[in-house]
Amino acid sequence: MSDPPTSVDLADIEQRPVLEDITILIPTLGRSILKKSLSCIAHGSEWPTEVLVVDQGQSPEVANWLKQLQDLGITSHHVPSGQRGRSAGLNRGLEKVRTPFVAVTDDDCFVDREWLRNMHTHLTRNSGSIVTGRVDADGDGAISVVSSPTPAVYHRPRLKFDSLSGGNMGTSMEVVRNVGPFDEDPRLANCEDGEWAYRALRRGVPIVYAPDVAVLHYGWRNESERVAQYRNYARSHGSFYGKYIRRGDAFILLRAFYHQVRAFVRWLRGSLTGNDERVLSGRAYLTGLLPGIISGLKKDRDA
Repeated sequence: MSDPPTSVDLADIEQRPVLEDITILIPTLGRSILKKSLSCIAHGSEWPTEVLVVDQGQSPEVANWLKQLQDLGITSHHVPSGQRGRSAGLNRGLEKVRTPFVAVTDDDCFVDREWLRNMHTHLTRNSGSIVTGRVDADGDGAISVVSSPTPAVYHRPRLKFDSLSGGNMGTSMEVVRNVGPFDEDPRLANCEDGEWAYRALRRGVPIVYAPDVAVLHYGWRNESERVAQYRNYARSHGSFYGKYIRRGDAFILLRAFYHQVRAFVRWLRGSLTGNDERVLSGRAYLTGLLPGIISGLKKDRDA
C-alpha cells in the first residue's frame, strides 16, 4: 500500500469567502495524513469561521500545519489533549465551538471542494437536523464507504444503519445540546457516531443524507490492520447494543439479531464469491458482536 498523500501545498491559496456561522472540527492522533485533510479544507470554495483540531498525539507538525492555515487567513485553533478516543476528542472540540453550526470530519477524510458550502446549505435549510453525506473510497482498503446517490431524510432508527458517517457530518450546537455529548465509554470507542445517531433519532432529531456533501476516505490500513479494525467495530457495536438492551430496548435487541444474521450472510457470500473483504468483515462481526453485547450488558463505566 502506498503512503498517505501528504504533499499537497498549503501555500499560495487565494482568499475564499468565509461562512461566519460554521466551525470545522477535526479530532486527530496527529498522523501525517492530517496535512492533506487540512489542505482540502483550504482549497474549498468557502472557508469556515474557524478550524478546530483536537490533537491527541504528540507531533509538533500539527501546530505548524495549523499555523500555515492561520497565515492563509483561516482562523485555526490547536487543542492539545492527553485523552484518548475519538469521543473525547469530539467532546473537547464541541466544548470550544462558538458558532451556531459545526461540521465534523476526520484526519483521513479529504473533503470535496464544495463540501463546506453544501454542508452549510443543507444545515440552514434543515434546522434542527443532522446532515451527513457520501463517503467514497480513496486508495486501497477503505472500510467505511457510503455511496448512495439518492438524498434521504430519516426520522427514526432503522435495523440496518442509522445513516450517519462520523467523518462527514454537521449539525447545530442546539442539536448537540439536545442530544448530549458523545459517549466516552471505551467499550464504544469505534461506534461513537452510531450510538450518538441512535440517541438523536430517538429524541426526534432527523438525519439528512445529502450525497452532494462528499468526502474521500483514505484506505491507509493493510489487511491485518483492517482485520483488527473490523473486530474493534464489531465489539463496539455489540457494546452499544448491550448498553441499550440492558435498558430494556427491544428494538436494539432485534437489531442485534439482524446484524448477527447479516454478518453470517456477508461471510457466506464473500466465501462463495471470493470477496476477501466481505469474508474479513463478516467473520469479525460473527465472532465479535456477541462478546461486545455481553460487555455492554454490564453497568455503565461511571455507574
